[in-house]
Amino acid sequence: MKVSARERTSLRAMEEFARRYGQGPTALREVAEVQGLPLPYLGRVAVSLRRAGLLESVRGAHGGYLLSRTPSEISVGDIFRAVEGSIVPLECTDGEGATCANVSDCAARSVWQAVTRRLEETLDSTSLADLLQRE
Repeated sequence: MKVSARERTSLRAMEEFARRYGQGPTALREVAEVQGLPLPYLGRVAVSLRRAGLLESVRGAHGGYLLSRTPSEISVGDIFRAVEGSIVPLECTDGEGATCANVSDCAARSVWQAVTRRLEETLDSTSLADLLQRE
């Protein structure tokens, strides 16, 4: 499985917002500089994170973005879903696999379902606070 550029960018940005939690809004430009991220791309990712309710935006001269909840309340799974929609985009692991023509005779389906469950469990049980503690 590959982690998408959107997932990597969103996680790095959210880690930076978590480091600054409680210090007020942070400009995306600052996050981009510290994390070495392209500002235009970060801006598009931030919109997805805000729409998902993970970031709040503050307008004005001292505006920017800040986490909408504490770092311990935001999981890596929340972040990945906010920017990609699902954690493992395999049709056969979503519900009954209605869009996959091979769902009824696919020997590998149970493997993909197990992988998806384990990955979701790991990402959902890892918070931004956990990541910061590992630094």
